[in-house]
Formats: sequence, structure tokens, C-alpha cells
Amino acid sequence: MAAEKNRLAAQAEIQWGESAHRISAHRYLGLNPTIAKISEKKARTGLRFGYADAPGGAGLAHRNGTRWGSKSETYLLNDFDFLIQALFAEQSNVALQTHNAVHAGTLEQPVPTRFQRLTAIWDRILPHRRLLITGDDINISADGQPSYSAADMSDGERAIFYMIGQVLVAEADSVLIFDEPELHVHRAILSRLWDEAEAARPDCAFLVITHDLEFAASRPGQKFVIRKYQAPGQWEIEPVPEGTGFSEELATLILGSRKPILFVEGTGTSLDLAIYRACYPEWTVLPRGACENVIHAVATMRRNASLTRITCAGLVDADDYSEEDKKLLAEFGVGTLPVSEIENLLLHPDVAIAILEEEKFQGAELEAKLEALMDEVIIEVSRPGAIDEVVLRYCRRRIDRTLKKIDFKDVKSPVDLAETYTERTAALDVAAVAKEARDRIDSAIERRDMPALLANFDNKALLALAAKHLKGNSKIAFESWVIRTMRDPKLDRLRSALSKILPTITAH
Repeated sequence: MAAEKNRLAAQAEIQWGESAHRISAHRYLGLNPTIAKISEKKARTGLRFGYADAPGGAGLAHRNGTRWGSKSETYLLNDFDFLIQALFAEQSNVALQTHNAVHAGTLEQPVPTRFQRLTAIWDRILPHRRLLITGDDINISADGQPSYSAADMSDGERAIFYMIGQVLVAEADSVLIFDEPELHVHRAILSRLWDEAEAARPDCAFLVITHDLEFAASRPGQKFVIRKYQAPGQWEIEPVPEGTGFSEELATLILGSRKPILFVEGTGTSLDLAIYRACYPEWTVLPRGACENVIHAVATMRRNASLTRITCAGLVDADDYSEEDKKLLAEFGVGTLPVSEIENLLLHPDVAIAILEEEKFQGAELEAKLEALMDEVIIEVSRPGAIDEVVLRYCRRRIDRTLKKIDFKDVKSPVDLAETYTERTAALDVAAVAKEARDRIDSAIERRDMPALLANFDNKALLALAAKHLKGNSKIAFESWVIRTMRDPKLDRLRSALSKILPTITAH
């Protein structure tokens, strides 16, 4: 995708000709504040075309060879020197004009130099790093500390200076093409930087090509996704539609994915994503929070005309769904985990055995480890109030599902509404639901049935027990180990065990 993106940026520059000024993703950010000074005209010509001595009107003919080394898609752009020279030259020219106007008595309002405008933007973005610009040098002062040369700026500082400078120096009414402007710039600063850049040049059009979906979604204007590239110079580009039911960022990601979409529960923690992405490598995994959000996301995609060509499915926690509920969900394209929450997968006997075997346990010693884990899980589950907490959560979920299934659209009056509500909710015997849930848990404990217990008991504390008995370390260290293992293609024992117990998901 990166190569397709670079080619598109280069093609856009060719199409807009002299009006275009492109900043490549491959750019050298060496800042030399003491570079030899040249005339403003030569510096600006060098910045635009890579050749300061290009004859008037002939710069465009030199651009591909001198600015881009005849490799416009992959060449390392090295124009920071020209940018610095253009800024210094303009500063000198404005200073001289102002000096002459003062002596002539014709000065009404001094014109700010581009360096002054750059400094003002810099101060708003990086208030704790002051630019100190003289007639021939640039330094930085940080919170009262001794100043240092701009040559010693961090990568992020140089990138910010470079981007602002390019915007300010660009010719009037240019099309500014920025490929991956997010490089080296902290995400917390990026949107503010571009707010300033766009405000500074309302005469210019901005074409930004980026991998950062959050940044792209934050910018005003039409968004497009590169779906496919076919040489030579053929792109399949698709606009990001509005009114899809998803955020602009998520709609962009969905359209840009080359894999089917798998919506899952959770908020996208590293552990969740590591497991899902390793066990469903043919899918783009998108966390959607609660199970209702997953189901809604699948339904939204399938009924949205602009997204129906993209296949999708969902995966939710067991949440004590009945077999009938699971069947209906499967028909709808949503699979269910064999456990009440994803962390419980790591205590499943098949997975626990895989972890212990990875730790070189076998035979009686391995069985003893499994028994010790089972013993402590039962102790945790049986502590006072623990089962009550789980049963209460289960009853709440059942009540919530019942209420969401009630359809009031045909109700004609408040009396009918009350009768319909009473009728539909009367069928839910909360006491019976609670007893059913407790009986399942008690039965699993009595039979020492770990899979059944994991399917009906949701408690984050169980993961700490897995860490203690399977790896002999803390919960945090255990999670880190699982994430590393799931990402390592050479270590497939754990991934294989998890894949065997996770549901098979079919694209629709």
C-alpha cells in the first residue's frame, strides 16, 4: 500500500504541474542553519524544482531530474537547505525594505517575515521550545535552559519546523501535496499543526496522503481510500461515504481493508487484539465494545449499500447465551466464544496444557499443575459473594436483552403500552433465571469441569491464577508473554491450542 500511495502522490504532482508542490514521505530532515545564503529567487527555484539555476519558465522541465533524481516515487527528497535559504533570503529582503521605508518615512505597518510567522505558529504548538532566529543563525531555548543550535533539534522538532516552513514558502495558490505528514510528529501535536498550516495558507489547496486514520478523520474535506493499484498508473480510489452508521475513521478503515472485517467485543487491549489477530489472520479485527455493538456493527455493514461489497462477521463472549441464541447469532454472522470472557480462554485445559508444555512440563508434573490451578480456581469462585456477583450480572444481561426485544411500534395508547410491557416481561422469571445460573456454576464446581466453569463465570481475577500456576509470574508479566508469543510466528503451540477452541468464522 505504501508504494501505491507514493505513486499516487507523484502522479498528482505531475497532473497539477507547476501549481503542485509535493513533500515526499521519503524526506531528509537534516537542518543546517549556517548554510551559505543565496538570493531568494534562486532559493525558491531550488526548493520547487531542485535546481537553483533553472532558467525562468523552465523549472518544471528540471523537476523530475533534479528534485526527484528521475525517481519521483522513491527518491529521498533533500530540500531542507533550499527551505532554510529561502527563509533567510526573504527575511533579509523584508528587513531591507522595512529599513528603507523607515528612512523614507513611508512605513505604515511592518510586514512580518516568514520566519516571524513560522515562529508564531511554533510558539503556539511548542510553547516550551522557543525559536531564536537572527540574521544568519537559528537556535532553540528550552524552558530557560542554555540555548542550542537548531541543527541539534529532535526529529519531531525538525519535522514541525520543516512542515511549517514548506507551507509558508509555497507559491501562491499552490496545491500542497503532503505524503505521510505524520512522520516524526507526536499525535497530540499533529492536528494542531495542520490547523495552523491550513489557516496560514487559505489560498492553497492541501492534498494529504496518510496511513493515520485518526488524523485523516480529524481534517475537514472529502476523504478517499486507495482500494487497489495496477501498473501502470491505474488506481481504484473510493470516496468515504457519509451516513454509514460508523465514524468517519472506522468507515475509512473498513473501506481500506483488503481483508474481511471481524467485529469483536472489547476495547482493543493488546491482549484481546493479539489473540484475535493471531487466530483469525485472514480478518481485519475491529473491537466494538459490548456485544450489542458487535451485533449492531454487523447489521449496519450488511444493510449499508456503500459497504455491502465488504464481507464481515462478529464474535462475542458466551455471556450465557442459550444454544438457541447461539444458533440465531450464527445465522446472523456472529459467533460466540466458548468462555464468558476472552481472558478465560487462557485457563481452558487445552490451552493450559499448551502453555505448560511450552514450559517443558509433562506427565504427572503437568497434571499436578492443572490440578493445582483447578483447586485455586474453585477457591476463588467459592469465596463469599463471588457467585452472587456473577449471577447478578447474568440476570441483568437477561433483563436487558428481554427489554431490547420488546417492540412497541404498534402500541396505540399508554394503556396498551403498559399491558404490552407487563405481558412481555412477565415471561421472564428473574428468580428462576438466577437459580438456573447458580445451578450451572455449582454443577461445574462439583464436577471440576473447567470448560463449563469458564463458560459461566466471568471474573478477571482468574487470569492472575493462570499466570501464577502456568508461568509462575504476575498477571502483567503473563499478559506480556502471551502477547509476545501470539505475535511470534515461530511459536505456534499456544496459537494452535487457542484456534482449536475458538469458533470457526465464515465471511458473509
